[in-house]
Amino acid sequence: MKIVLMNPNATNAMTQSMLAVARAAAPAEVQVSGWTNSDGPKAIQGREDGEAATKGLLAGLMSEDVKNADLIIIACFDDVGLPEMRHRAHCPVIGIGQAAYTMAVLLGQGFSVVTSTDVSIPVIEENIEALGFSKNCKSIRASGLPVLTIEEASEDTCDTLSKEILATKHEDGSTTVILGCAGMAALHKKLEANTGMVLIDGVRASVLLSLAVVSAT
Repeated sequence: MKIVLMNPNATNAMTQSMLAVARAAAPAEVQVSGWTNSDGPKAIQGREDGEAATKGLLAGLMSEDVKNADLIIIACFDDVGLPEMRHRAHCPVIGIGQAAYTMAVLLGQGFSVVTSTDVSIPVIEENIEALGFSKNCKSIRASGLPVLTIEEASEDTCDTLSKEILATKHEDGSTTVILGCAGMAALHKKLEANTGMVLIDGVRASVLLSLAVVSAT
Protein backbone atom coordinates (compact mmCIF):
# COMPACT_ATOMS: atom_id res chain seq x y z
CA MET A 1 0.00 0.00 0.00
CA LYS A 2 1.27 3.46 -0.92
CA ILE A 3 0.10 6.70 0.70
CA VAL A 4 1.16 10.11 -0.62
CA LEU A 5 1.05 13.08 1.74
CA MET A 6 0.36 16.16 -0.40
CA ASN A 7 1.31 19.45 1.26
CA PRO A 8 -0.63 22.35 -0.35
CA ASN A 9 1.91 24.93 0.80
CA ALA A 10 5.41 25.49 -0.57
CA THR A 11 7.34 24.91 2.67
CA ASN A 12 9.17 21.63 2.22
CA ALA A 13 10.31 21.61 5.87
CA MET A 14 6.64 21.18 6.85
CA THR A 15 6.28 18.30 4.40
CA GLN A 16 9.26 16.58 5.96
CA SER A 17 8.10 17.03 9.56
CA MET A 18 4.62 15.75 8.70
CA LEU A 19 6.14 12.87 6.77
CA ALA A 20 8.10 11.78 9.85
CA VAL A 21 4.88 11.73 11.89
CA ALA A 22 2.99 9.85 9.16
CA ARG A 23 5.69 7.22 8.75
CA ALA A 24 5.86 6.62 12.49
CA ALA A 25 2.10 6.00 12.50
CA ALA A 26 2.08 3.64 9.49
CA PRO A 27 2.77 -0.11 9.63
CA ALA A 28 6.12 -1.22 8.21
CA GLU A 29 4.56 -2.58 5.04
CA VAL A 30 2.93 0.78 4.16
CA GLN A 31 4.99 3.18 2.06
CA VAL A 32 4.42 6.86 2.83
CA SER A 33 5.91 9.55 0.60
CA GLY A 34 5.55 13.33 0.49
CA TRP A 35 4.83 15.92 -2.18
CA THR A 36 5.18 19.72 -1.79
CA ASN A 37 3.22 22.28 -3.78
CA SER A 38 6.06 24.49 -5.03
CA ASP A 39 3.47 26.80 -6.64
CA GLY A 40 1.58 27.38 -3.41
CA PRO A 41 1.92 30.03 -0.69
CA LYS A 42 4.52 29.40 2.02
CA ALA A 43 1.72 28.76 4.51
CA ILE A 44 -2.04 28.29 4.37
CA GLN A 45 -3.72 30.86 6.62
CA GLY A 46 -7.31 31.49 5.65
CA ARG A 47 -9.45 31.23 2.55
CA GLU A 48 -7.25 33.29 0.20
CA ASP A 49 -4.21 31.10 0.78
CA GLY A 50 -6.30 27.97 0.32
CA GLU A 51 -7.66 29.20 -2.98
CA ALA A 52 -4.15 30.16 -4.12
CA ALA A 53 -2.90 26.66 -3.34
CA THR A 54 -5.65 24.67 -5.05
CA LYS A 55 -4.48 24.98 -8.66
CA GLY A 56 -1.00 23.66 -7.87
CA LEU A 57 -2.45 20.92 -5.69
CA LEU A 58 -4.67 19.68 -8.50
CA ALA A 59 -1.74 19.81 -10.94
CA GLY A 60 0.18 17.63 -8.51
CA LEU A 61 -2.17 14.74 -9.29
CA MET A 62 -0.14 14.30 -12.48
CA SER A 63 3.11 13.75 -10.57
CA GLU A 64 4.45 10.23 -11.15
CA ASP A 65 4.69 9.56 -7.42
CA VAL A 66 1.12 10.72 -6.82
CA LYS A 67 -0.25 8.78 -9.81
CA ASN A 68 0.98 5.56 -8.17
CA ALA A 69 -0.72 6.23 -4.83
CA ASP A 70 -3.38 4.00 -3.31
CA LEU A 71 -4.56 6.92 -1.20
CA ILE A 72 -3.82 10.65 -1.01
CA ILE A 73 -3.75 12.71 2.19
CA ILE A 74 -4.18 16.48 1.91
CA ALA A 75 -1.76 17.66 4.58
CA CYS A 76 -3.40 20.96 5.52
CA PHE A 77 -5.88 21.27 8.35
CA ASP A 78 -8.16 23.43 6.17
CA ASP A 79 -8.59 20.40 3.85
CA VAL A 80 -7.65 22.61 0.92
CA GLY A 81 -9.23 21.53 -2.36
CA LEU A 82 -10.72 18.35 -0.89
CA PRO A 83 -13.92 18.20 -3.03
CA GLU A 84 -11.99 19.01 -6.23
CA MET A 85 -9.26 16.52 -5.43
CA ARG A 86 -11.79 13.77 -4.77
CA HIS A 87 -13.46 14.51 -8.08
CA ARG A 88 -10.25 14.30 -10.09
CA ALA A 89 -8.07 11.80 -8.23
CA HIS A 90 -7.77 8.15 -9.26
CA CYS A 91 -7.85 6.99 -5.62
CA PRO A 92 -9.47 7.95 -2.30
CA VAL A 93 -8.49 11.33 -0.82
CA ILE A 94 -8.58 12.22 2.89
CA GLY A 95 -8.01 15.63 4.50
CA ILE A 96 -6.23 15.80 7.84
CA GLY A 97 -8.93 18.06 9.25
CA GLN A 98 -11.64 15.62 8.15
CA ALA A 99 -9.67 12.73 9.65
CA ALA A 100 -9.21 14.50 12.98
CA TYR A 101 -12.92 15.31 13.34
CA THR A 102 -13.88 11.78 12.38
CA MET A 103 -11.44 10.26 14.87
CA ALA A 104 -12.76 12.46 17.69
CA VAL A 105 -16.34 11.42 16.94
CA LEU A 106 -15.38 7.74 16.63
CA LEU A 107 -13.85 8.01 20.09
CA GLY A 108 -17.23 9.24 21.32
CA GLN A 109 -15.91 12.66 22.24
CA GLY A 110 -17.05 16.22 21.78
CA PHE A 111 -14.05 18.28 20.82
CA SER A 112 -12.45 21.69 20.69
CA VAL A 113 -10.04 22.85 17.99
CA VAL A 114 -6.93 24.91 18.69
CA THR A 115 -5.61 26.47 15.51
CA SER A 116 -3.14 29.12 14.34
CA THR A 117 -4.64 32.58 13.73
CA ASP A 118 -8.16 34.05 13.69
CA VAL A 119 -8.28 34.05 9.88
CA SER A 120 -8.38 30.24 9.93
CA ILE A 121 -11.50 30.00 12.09
CA PRO A 122 -14.19 30.68 9.41
CA VAL A 123 -12.79 27.96 7.12
CA ILE A 124 -12.66 25.46 9.96
CA GLU A 125 -16.22 26.34 11.01
CA GLU A 126 -17.48 25.79 7.47
CA ASN A 127 -15.67 22.47 7.13
CA ILE A 128 -17.07 21.20 10.43
CA GLU A 129 -20.57 22.25 9.37
CA ALA A 130 -20.24 20.63 5.93
CA LEU A 131 -19.07 17.36 7.46
CA GLY A 132 -21.97 17.30 9.94
CA PHE A 133 -19.86 17.60 13.09
CA SER A 134 -21.11 20.97 14.40
CA LYS A 135 -22.99 19.39 17.30
CA ASN A 136 -19.76 17.69 18.42
CA CYS A 137 -17.66 20.88 18.39
CA LYS A 138 -17.48 22.77 21.68
CA SER A 139 -15.18 25.56 20.51
CA ILE A 140 -12.60 26.72 17.98
CA ARG A 141 -9.76 28.78 19.43
CA ALA A 142 -6.97 30.65 17.70
CA SER A 143 -3.58 30.57 19.42
CA GLY A 144 -2.49 33.73 17.60
CA LEU A 145 0.60 31.94 16.27
CA PRO A 146 1.29 31.97 12.49
CA VAL A 147 1.71 28.57 10.85
CA LEU A 148 5.44 28.93 10.21
CA THR A 149 6.02 30.01 13.80
CA ILE A 150 4.25 26.86 14.98
CA GLU A 151 6.42 24.81 12.63
CA GLU A 152 9.58 26.13 14.36
CA ALA A 153 8.40 24.36 17.54
CA SER A 154 10.07 26.67 20.06
CA GLU A 155 9.49 26.45 23.81
CA ASP A 156 7.48 29.68 23.67
CA THR A 157 5.27 28.15 20.99
CA CYS A 158 4.68 25.03 23.08
CA ASP A 159 3.83 27.16 26.11
CA THR A 160 1.34 29.27 24.15
CA LEU A 161 -0.36 26.24 22.61
CA SER A 162 -0.45 24.42 25.97
CA LYS A 163 -2.21 27.38 27.62
CA GLU A 164 -4.79 27.56 24.82
CA ILE A 165 -5.40 23.81 25.01
CA LEU A 166 -5.92 23.99 28.79
CA ALA A 167 -8.32 26.92 28.29
CA THR A 168 -10.61 24.59 26.31
CA LYS A 169 -10.85 22.38 29.40
CA HIS A 170 -11.40 25.13 31.96
CA GLU A 171 -13.57 27.46 29.86
CA ASP A 172 -15.28 25.19 27.30
CA GLY A 173 -15.53 21.90 29.20
CA SER A 174 -13.56 19.95 26.60
CA THR A 175 -11.65 16.76 27.30
CA THR A 176 -10.51 16.20 23.73
CA VAL A 177 -8.67 18.78 21.63
CA ILE A 178 -7.90 18.63 17.93
CA LEU A 179 -4.62 20.23 16.88
CA GLY A 180 -5.87 22.53 14.14
CA CYS A 181 -2.67 23.13 12.19
CA ALA A 182 -0.45 20.69 10.31
CA GLY A 183 2.57 22.35 11.93
CA MET A 184 1.43 21.01 15.30
CA ALA A 185 1.81 17.38 14.23
CA ALA A 186 5.38 17.08 15.48
CA LEU A 187 4.40 18.68 18.82
CA HIS A 188 1.61 16.21 19.61
CA LYS A 189 3.41 14.18 22.29
CA LYS A 190 4.97 17.20 23.97
CA LEU A 191 1.67 19.08 24.11
CA GLU A 192 -0.11 15.99 25.44
CA ALA A 193 2.52 15.67 28.18
CA ASN A 194 2.21 19.38 29.00
CA THR A 195 -1.57 19.37 29.28
CA GLY A 196 -2.59 15.84 30.27
CA MET A 197 -5.44 16.04 27.76
CA VAL A 198 -6.44 13.81 24.86
CA LEU A 199 -5.06 15.47 21.73
CA ILE A 200 -5.81 14.41 18.17
CA ASP A 201 -3.34 15.17 15.40
CA GLY A 202 -4.83 15.02 11.91
CA VAL A 203 -1.68 13.67 10.24
CA ARG A 204 -1.59 10.58 12.43
CA ALA A 205 -5.39 10.21 12.32
CA SER A 206 -5.43 10.35 8.53
CA VAL A 207 -2.81 7.62 8.23
CA LEU A 208 -4.70 5.32 10.60
CA LEU A 209 -8.01 5.92 8.82
CA SER A 210 -6.32 5.41 5.45
CA LEU A 211 -5.64 1.80 6.32
CA ALA A 212 -9.36 1.17 6.80
CA VAL A 213 -10.36 3.11 3.67
CA VAL A 214 -8.00 1.23 1.35
CA SER A 215 -8.99 -2.11 2.89
CA ALA A 216 -12.63 -1.33 2.20
CA THR A 217 -12.16 -0.42 -1.48
